[in-house]
Amino acid sequence: MTESVLSAAQLTVTGTLVLWMISGFTSLPGRWLRWKMFCRATFTIVTLTGTKNGHTGPVNVYQYLSPGSFLVGPPQLQTVINHLTTSGLYDRIDGIGRVLSATGERPLAVMDSRVVL
Repeated sequence: MTESVLSAAQLTVTGTLVLWMISGFTSLPGRWLRWKMFCRATFTIVTLTGTKNGHTGPVNVYQYLSPGSFLVGPPQLQTVINHLTTSGLYDRIDGIGRVLSATGERPLAVMDSRVVL
């Protein structure tokens, strides 16, 4: 009798845990970041072009971040752009992209080294 009670309790706990884990993937507002673990994250997808002495080239933001960093929000993007322009690596940085968050997707532009939402 105790084995069947233990088995029923284990089955109930296991089923509850599985349902709780599945509910973490239910739809939240917005198209991106539906998993509850990421619902407060905000990040950018952006293509940047840097200009130095009249020559242009692509800029890789991740090259200037600490290892393991992969979420770059608008404030962090602006900080990296400020570093690149004040250090003299680029005279100007421009680009286009979008900001992704739990509330949805918004356009983003970088004009004359300033992030514009």
